[in-house]
Amino acid sequence: MFGSIKRYGQHYLTDKAIAFQIADSLPINSCKNVLEVGPGFGALTRYLNEKSIDLTVVEIDKRSLEALKVHVPIYNLTIIHKDFLKLDLHKVFNQNEFSIIGNFPYNISSQILFKALKYRQFIPNLVGMFQKEVAHRVVSGPGTKEYGILSVLIQLYYHAELLFDVPSTVFYPPPKVESSVIRLTRLSNDQYPCRTDLLHKIIKTTFNQRRKQLRTSLKKFVNHVSILKDDVFTKRPEELTGLDFVEITKKMEYEKF
Repeated sequence: MFGSIKRYGQHYLTDKAIAFQIADSLPINSCKNVLEVGPGFGALTRYLNEKSIDLTVVEIDKRSLEALKVHVPIYNLTIIHKDFLKLDLHKVFNQNEFSIIGNFPYNISSQILFKALKYRQFIPNLVGMFQKEVAHRVVSGPGTKEYGILSVLIQLYYHAELLFDVPSTVFYPPPKVESSVIRLTRLSNDQYPCRTDLLHKIIKTTFNQRRKQLRTSLKKFVNHVSILKDDVFTKRPEELTGLDFVEITKKMEYEKF
């Protein structure tokens, strides 16, 4: 039954109290559609299935699905046997909003967040268990060593909360790292007066050269270097908030990127 663990990077939660706490952390008043990613043997699913929601689970591992059907009543539950990263999320709930929850496989947890960002107009909430390092990276602010691309992009569109830490002893097999649960709540005002593609590219470009001042990392992308004389371009990316990056993007809006 556990032969697929190494392949998919999943560690199965065995503590019922923690599973209940995670499931109960998902706001369901504003959105009744819920997508659980990687249900495994149903530690979260059994509690989610008791709520008044339209629950769909997506699982890539066929053996986990077989175990899920044994451990969890599957009435009023939609099961998708597919790789979440390849799933067209527009089709899951017919282009209606949905929340995401899961004990996410460590090896794709950041990719799950980036995919959620891509579909953010449909995803008002996300609750997930991540490797502690990744979770703290998501919620970290400027001036910290954890602050990076993921931090800025998530916080531009969501309020990010660190809910609680989870010890490795409550998993099978126990991972070599600790885990943390976070909650993302989409901001009511997540539209910015600049090109989104340019904003994201500036964030990624500067953090990929995070030791350099912005005037150095962005120099090759501008037609007129005079724009880089602004004081903000003397800073390094970890000193800036998401809104700072919005202002920088507005300054460079008409530059050739």
